[in-house]
Amino acid sequence: MSDRRAGATRAHTEGLKYARRGDANAADLLDFSPVSLGQRNPQHCPSPEGSVAESSATEALGRPLAIQEVAFILGCSIWTVRQRLLPLGLPHFRIGRSGKLMFFENQVVRWILQQQRKGGDIR
Repeated sequence: MSDRRAGATRAHTEGLKYARRGDANAADLLDFSPVSLGQRNPQHCPSPEGSVAESSATEALGRPLAIQEVAFILGCSIWTVRQRLLPLGLPHFRIGRSGKLMFFENQVVRWILQQQRKGGDIR
């Protein structure tokens, strides 16, 4: 082992020993270079109340619904929602690999109103 490498290993070992004791100079002994702790490109942190875009999206979409809730609103079974209403265009999207269906209340209500205006039977 070269002298330089042995010296680096010894400094590293001593640095760890001081670091365990909580010595303030442990970082210097471990040969850490000073770095900035801040972010290079910080993004705006949302306010506790939520952002304007988030609240307007929530208003436009309504609360998220599971398929059971949609079936209850429509007064039909989950099977009917899956087999008959999704092919008719009931707005939804699938979440992840599991394929769980997610609906939004305002979209479902708007779709029902459109179906009523068309005069179509949704069941």
